[in-house]
Amino acid sequence: MKKLFVAAAPKMLGKVVELYGWVASKRDHKKVVFIDLRDRSGVVQVVGDEKLKELSQEDVIYVRGLVKERPKNLINPKIKTGTIEIEAQKVVILSKAKPLPIPIDGDGYQIDEDVRLKYRYLDLRRERLKNNLFLRYQFIKEIRHFMDAKGFIEVETPILTKATPEGARDFIVPSRLQPGKFYALPQSPQQYKQLLMVSGFEKYFQIARCFRDEDPRADRAYGEFTQLDIEKSFTSQEEVQDLIEELLVKVIKKVFPKKKFLKVPFPKISYQEALEKYQSDRPDIRKNQNDDVLAFCWVVDFPAFEWKDKENRWDATHHPFTSPKKEDLPFLEKGEYEKVRADQYDLVLNGFEVGGGSIRITDPKLQTKIFEIMGHTKEQVEEKFGHLLEAFSYGVPPHGGIALGLDRLLQVILNEKSVREVIAFPASSGGKTAVMEAPSEVDKEQLKELGIEIK
Repeated sequence: MKKLFVAAAPKMLGKVVELYGWVASKRDHKKVVFIDLRDRSGVVQVVGDEKLKELSQEDVIYVRGLVKERPKNLINPKIKTGTIEIEAQKVVILSKAKPLPIPIDGDGYQIDEDVRLKYRYLDLRRERLKNNLFLRYQFIKEIRHFMDAKGFIEVETPILTKATPEGARDFIVPSRLQPGKFYALPQSPQQYKQLLMVSGFEKYFQIARCFRDEDPRADRAYGEFTQLDIEKSFTSQEEVQDLIEELLVKVIKKVFPKKKFLKVPFPKISYQEALEKYQSDRPDIRKNQNDDVLAFCWVVDFPAFEWKDKENRWDATHHPFTSPKKEDLPFLEKGEYEKVRADQYDLVLNGFEVGGGSIRITDPKLQTKIFEIMGHTKEQVEEKFGHLLEAFSYGVPPHGGIALGLDRLLQVILNEKSVREVIAFPASSGGKTAVMEAPSEVDKEQLKELGIEIK
């Protein structure tokens, strides 16, 4: 006799099994009591007498019993275990449950989100969210298999790093060993993956945690998110796009076999055409937006720079490491920055940007010029990016890459209204982390040790 997941019970017909799980429901018919026992694999019906009467919803229990066929008129075709039931021989309550503060038997959409996040450990018991996280796990697992088969290796990069201007606010972390100095949590592994190309790894990927202090939206989690980060040496825009198309088609067909693609290969639309035809650089190319299809497309030929009126300066449209198109370099020399296009490509799905990448700058002089166009002095460039420019002086291969936002990508594939529905413990729309309710105050002694005073 061995412990089983309840979904495996039908294979053990006529045998005594041991099961552990939660009481999902109870039906007391006086002489006979039925419960639905739930674990992560599903539910199974348990039948017994007095042994089951004292059970309450969500009690955690142990059951030993005989696997029997259900009477034909009581078969439930809607569940995997619907043809059998467990005749209880022994039942032990391992943990009693109080009445739940939120219901968990529905989809949960009608419950206030802040309340759901406060009790996220209960919210995650509902079938919809459990299924979302299981599909997320399968999706990432298949990505890893695909990248491995293509000769890429996964490399972890540091979480404690340096504050550099990459388009969003940094989260900063005080240093105890170097008082008055701060680490920054990475907005992306951008510089580290480029340094890996200098190191000669040629094909890198990472399921990376990234951190940005940006205002939350329905399609953007606050604080942290997960992306598939890819970099490749000796590559081109077309090669990166082909890789991503093959990856997404293969992985989605395996994990979400019912999903249909509008067009493969994915259409390529210029930035200018997207604005003129769709009034957006994140076009939804479906004719009927109620279609349950995946309409991927590439948006290319972005302007390399955008003018920031409030700051009275040019900024990189994508990020400062994006290479201008070679044919537009003369405009750069003339100072006609508005005419310079970037060797950049965004991946859009059903009107949502789900990825972005570019061919990178590898010429230290050109990289320095881009920083200066953005308003950085030579001293600031050396302070913030000197490590990267020096690395490029020791032999750097041409390279490029892309990052896919896995949270948003899964949100769109699963037709969820909020990205928080595909994350286990997301922050609320107000920036509080689920369950833990961070941020919180810090002990005064700890602040003193760090040399920090709150004013």
